[in-house]
Formats: sequence, structure tokens, C-alpha cells
Amino acid sequence: MSKSIEEILAPKPEARPRIYAYSIADEAHKGLLKVGQTTRDVKHRVAEQLKTAAIKNYKIELDESAERDDGTIFSDHDVRAALLRKKFANTELEWVRCTVKDVGTVLTELRTGQQFTGTHHQTFLMRREQVEAVNKTSDYFRSIWAENQQAVPRFLWNAKMRFGKTFTTYQLARKLGTKRVLVLTFKPAVEDAWQTDLESHVDFEGWHYLSRNSNSDPTKFDDDKPLVYFGSFQDLLGRDAAGNIKPRNEWLHAVNWDLVVFDEYHFGAWRETAKELFEGEDEPVAKKEAKLEYAADLEDVNEDLTVLSEKEIDFLPITTRAYLYLSGTPFRALATGEFIEEQIFNWTYTDEQRAKEDFAAGNPGKWNPYGALPQMRLLTYQMPEELLAIASAGEFDEFDLNEFFAASGSDVLAQFKHKSDVQKWLDIIRGQYVPKIVDGLKAGSPPPFPYSDVRLLPYLQHSFWFLPNVAACHAMANLLAEKHNTFWHEYDVVVAAGVSAGIGLDALPPVLSCGKLTTGVTVPQWSSILMLRNLKSPETYFQAAFRVQSPWSIMNPNGDDPNEEEVLKPACFVFDFAPTRALRQLSEYGIGLSPNELNPENAVKDLVSFLPVLAYNGAVMIQIDAGGILDIAMAGTSATLLARKWESALLVNVDNDTLRRVLDNPEAMAAVERIEGWRALGDNIIETIINKSEKVKELKNKAKEKDLTEKQKKQLTEEEKEYKSKRKLVQEKLIKFATRIPAFMYLTDFRENTLQDVITKLEPELFLAVTGLTVQDFHLLVRLKVFNTEQMNQAVFAFRRYEDASLRYTGIESHEGLSHYGLYDTVVAKEGL
Repeated sequence: MSKSIEEILAPKPEARPRIYAYSIADEAHKGLLKVGQTTRDVKHRVAEQLKTAAIKNYKIELDESAERDDGTIFSDHDVRAALLRKKFANTELEWVRCTVKDVGTVLTELRTGQQFTGTHHQTFLMRREQVEAVNKTSDYFRSIWAENQQAVPRFLWNAKMRFGKTFTTYQLARKLGTKRVLVLTFKPAVEDAWQTDLESHVDFEGWHYLSRNSNSDPTKFDDDKPLVYFGSFQDLLGRDAAGNIKPRNEWLHAVNWDLVVFDEYHFGAWRETAKELFEGEDEPVAKKEAKLEYAADLEDVNEDLTVLSEKEIDFLPITTRAYLYLSGTPFRALATGEFIEEQIFNWTYTDEQRAKEDFAAGNPGKWNPYGALPQMRLLTYQMPEELLAIASAGEFDEFDLNEFFAASGSDVLAQFKHKSDVQKWLDIIRGQYVPKIVDGLKAGSPPPFPYSDVRLLPYLQHSFWFLPNVAACHAMANLLAEKHNTFWHEYDVVVAAGVSAGIGLDALPPVLSCGKLTTGVTVPQWSSILMLRNLKSPETYFQAAFRVQSPWSIMNPNGDDPNEEEVLKPACFVFDFAPTRALRQLSEYGIGLSPNELNPENAVKDLVSFLPVLAYNGAVMIQIDAGGILDIAMAGTSATLLARKWESALLVNVDNDTLRRVLDNPEAMAAVERIEGWRALGDNIIETIINKSEKVKELKNKAKEKDLTEKQKKQLTEEEKEYKSKRKLVQEKLIKFATRIPAFMYLTDFRENTLQDVITKLEPELFLAVTGLTVQDFHLLVRLKVFNTEQMNQAVFAFRRYEDASLRYTGIESHEGLSHYGLYDTVVAKEGL
């Protein structure tokens, strides 16, 4: 019978051969996988296969294409045969005793025609931003080496958590053709990620991974095979009594490393951050937590690294061709200019969320590699006057969370100092405080308080309450357990503070903590954090906040599609009850992420486009834009706090390189000697600092080769103390000089003029009278980088915003029609403020 044209020209079937593997959850099939193939939908084929036996406790573990890159196919027989060659047992028919990773490795071998050791089964490619990081770093290193083969370049990846730093670092090492990579971490707990990525991806087949746990000598390995050694500073670079790093691992400086990686390095800020995060804990617990978060014996290493003239070679007993720094919050390095723009790759929260949005828009229906990364939302609440009166502090009477939640006693005897007021706060956050109910009725709808709004409640099933100290944590647990607080009895409150801390992830807890679990711990279920303590720095604030931004998703949620992902946490929330302080942290964080952005409002605008802010002002909840955030942050701050921006150590540079530039310039030397109080520092202080620090370096280098005599150890200690104290004195004199500069902002009514123009063109004689330096002297010191103009621009901007916002609050428009702000040496658009 002849066929119709339609039959003859029938379209090609869409079906493609698939390899699948499933497991059955019973004792008989424990450790076994059924490996099969089909050209139909895998879910339907497996369900059909098991239907006759009425088996329902199965899970599809793997569903992948059976095609090679050239279009040829392989069968399930090929897969099982390859597993047999690897000594995995084929127990019966299509059942094999192996893991999903083992099957994945064999599939990759069949596709590529290569043989892999272990479980090198991953074949995923780098994401766009990872390729960009590798290329930018590689190009920079090669450009430096092209100019000077002996140079040791350094590069910074300012990359947020979940960028994929370990995998990307290995790809950089691969592109550079490195054979020896040393990974030095400040957080030993991250070792697992470094090992897993190297041993699971096909790109690193043949690479060796070693650490202290390997019990292997790195010098015994084949020079042609790439080797990665992972260690903490504590393990590898411990110091002796003289303050020198011990060469106890002889092999460490016998190896010529191609790349040294500093992982989780926060450029000296870790001490302040750790102190602030754990300051509420009992002292023994705080020390223990800090050691878990940061390897011990790091203080001296950090001190060396924060002095910009110190090169790694001066204090590390190793040689390398290049350094790579990895950090999620390198604000200090960015602010001080330790790395210039061409030495930095940025991947921030804003970049991540923009990539998530762009991918979803450009690839509808496809799996989004950024899809599980939740967007953060900040909700701030103005507390009622009766509570503000209990605990207000500072020039602008900001709500003092530490005072409000002050407590004494321990365990069951712990109690709040302002217990009845804390009870009112508990009533407020669940929408049961009578005055607020009345306000809500007047406004037409109640504001979204955390534990009262049905839209927020799902995100509060696993919440983190960040309190001031251990006593406050126990006092809160005791208060929540009291008979009249029946609402809170449905929650399993966990106290993660003090020596008897615990955490229950299977319950629905508010976790009460004052430092523990805010760092080094990832709990996917955490979806919200309540900021119930004062935090001074944006680094600390967001280090705690980002703990609730960890992804929470389930792969293969129904057991029938291993490629399906269900996102359980699309968003996460930060609840803050001191609005001014919270918005100031947010604005400083946004500005810190964009040090090259001249207009701070643009930096904040970029951040809040992906971190929306809702503020309850006591009557209604409104969304605030970047301009509003800066207005509240500046108007709600104090003149004293803004003045401190001109007392910051970031304003001046006193490293050896800067001091040497001054010393080599007679005009600059004459200028600094005219600074008030400089002569009291003694003769030749700059030369003394440089010479003494060079002498200390020399002695430390000697200590690497042989032990120092007692006399040399004493000399080392004394000279190190002397040059560091003198350097601090110089820094203090320069800062004192800088504090006189802001007065010149008020010598003109033209806000578009830069401060530099005011000083240079309008009041040069007054500048000489006030500071003791001529305008030319000052400009010379600025050119020599003694003063940091980027920081001065930020300080002037803060004053301008503060002035305008404060006057606008009283109904006065300071300068109608003003379109630009003059900063120190640049002008930025006001843009509709």
C-alpha cells in the first residue's frame, strides 16, 4: 500500500536516547542503582516499569543524554560495562553497586573518550562572570610579567559568597599553566570546598590535592603534574617568640610556587569585625568562636598586610610568581587604594541579583543558575515614643538597642532591665499592641509587622534574633516562655549563646544569639534576621545579615526528575528597629561596594534596586529610594559623627612608600615640618621610621634562615615597637592637620565649588593662617598621596547631605535650584535630591 506524502515527509521524532538511574529505598536495594536507557520521557518510563510491582519508594537519581558531542550514541550496556571495568559489582541484570557520581564519571568518559580517576564527573562550564574574572586576572598577570619577568603581581577578587571562587581559582591556575598552587586560608573550615571542586571536575583530572590531613610530602610529586596544597596560616605560618614565622615546614619555602591564594582575607578588618560580632559573648566563648571563624596567630600577619608598603615577600617564607586575594568584604583595601582598578574584579550582591534577573528575562523556562539566590529586603520600624524614651542615645536620640535589650543574670534567672517595655515590643512585632492597632485602623490598613503579616510569617518560621549579649538571649527565652505569651509557645526557641548553646534545625525556632552562628555557619532554612543590637560597621552588619541570604532549594523535589530544582526561599528579610542606624549602614555599604563611583547616591541607588527598603515611620509603611536613604542617614546622624570622618586614619597614608616620597622631596619635607607640632616629634622622624622598619625586615629575614640570638631578639622587639609608635605619631599629626580643612566649606555660599577651588582661589591666605601651610605645600602633599582625596570627597559629601537634609527638615531649602555638589576635588550631580 502506498504511503501519503505526509507519511513520507513525516517530521523526525523529538525523542532522544536518555540514560537514567534510579534507586529504591529498601534494605534489599541499599547502595544499588538501576541503570537503564529509553527514548521516551524518563519519568513515564520508570513509573511504567515499577507499576506492575507496585513499587512507590523509588527515586530517579540521574537523567542524562546518551549522545556524544559528535552525535553518536552509547547505550546503557556501555555504561554498565564501563562501571564493571572500574570494579563496581553488577549484582543482577541492570543493577550496579555504585554511586550517582560514579555513573556520572562513566558518562563523561563515554562522551569525551577520556579516562578519569576517582569521580571526576562534573563537566559544567564557567559562568560569564567567572570567565571574566579569569581573563582579567590572567591578562593583568601577563602584562606585568611582560614588563618585568621577576615581578610578583597581586590581584583582588572582591567576590560575594557563592561566586564559585574555588572552581574559578582553579580555572585561573589552569589558564596560567601553573604546576604548584598554595592556598592559604584565614578560615580553615572552608577546606572541603577546595578539595571537592578539584576532585570532581573533569578539567582537573590528574591534579593532586594535598593538605595537612594528606600525610604526603608535596616535594615527592611529579613536577609535571599540577599540585594544590591547602593550609591555614595557623598551620603553616605560625610565629616564634621573636615574632617571626617559623620555617617548621621546610618544604614550604623549598617549593617555588606559581600562585599563592589568600582565601577569605578581609585586609586587617577581621579583628574589629570579630570583636564586634562576638563582644556580647562570654569571654571564653568569644575567644573560641573567633578562633573557629579565623585561624589563630593572625594578628601580626594582618598588621604587616595593612601597612601598604609591606610586601608579602617581607614576611612570608615562600616564593611565588603571583598572589591572588579572595574576599567578600575588602572595604579597607578598596578605600585605601591598596589595589587599583585594573587589579580588582568585583562580584557583589548587586551583580548577582542583576544576573539572576537578566538570565530569567533572556531564558524563560530554563533553569536559572542564580535562581536559588534569594533577594534581600530590609524593613525598618520606628518605635513608639514611650519606648524611644526608655533607650535613646546620641546627639539625635537614636534608639539604643543595646540599652533597650539590656539584661542581667544567667539561664533561667536572666531578666531584662526594661522587661515591661520589651514585652510591649513583643506585642508590637505581632501586631497586638493596642495603640498601634488604633493607628492602623486610622491609616486604613495595619502595617506589616514581622509576626502579624501573613505574607511575612512563612519567612519567620526559621528566624535569627541578633541580641546584645548572653544575658539578653536567656532573658528573651525566659520572657517568651512566660504563661501569658501563648503565641510564642508554638515556637521552639533555641538559645545559641554562651557555653551551653545549641541549635535545632528540625524545629521552627527563633534562634537567639549574640554572635555565635553569625559567621562560618550556613543554615539554608534561615530566612529572616531581627537586628536587636547596635552594630557599628557595615561590614559587621552585612556579614550577619547575609547569613540569611544563603540559598535554600531542593533538587529533584518529587524524586522523578534529577534536573528539577524547587526554590524554597525566593526572598529573605532583615528587620531593624533603629531605622536611622540601619539606613546609615546600608548607605555606607553601598558606597563601600563602589569606591570608584563619584556620586554616592548612584552607588546606593544601584544597591537598593535589588535590596528594596520599606520603612515604618510610626504611621505608615513606605518604600524609600536612594535619595531618601541618604537623607535619613545623614539627617539622623550627628555633627560629631560626621566630624569624625575628618579624624579617620583612611584620610592619610603613612606607609614606607609614601614617607619615602616625602623624604626624597625637599619641598615636601619643608612643608611637613611646618605642620603644627611636627618638630616636637624629633629630628629625622621619617628617616627613622623607614630605617627602623627596614632593619626589622632584615632581622626577620635572618630569622627565616637561622635562630636569632637573645640580643637580636631583644633588638627586634624594641625596634619594631619604636618604628610603629613613631609611625602612629606621624599619622596623628597629619590627621590633626586634616581636621582643619572642613571649615573652608562654609567660607562660600557657592555649593557647586569644590573645596579645592575655595582654598586655592578664594581663601589662600586664610588657609596659610589656619593650617600653617601654603596652598602649594598642601597640593604637593596631596600629589604625593600623603592625603587621600577619595576619602575627603566622601567626607565633604556627607556634610553637604547632612546640611541640606537638616535644613529641609525644618522647612528651609538651603540653595534653591542647586544642581551639583562640590566635593573636595570633584563635582557630582545633585540629580533631583
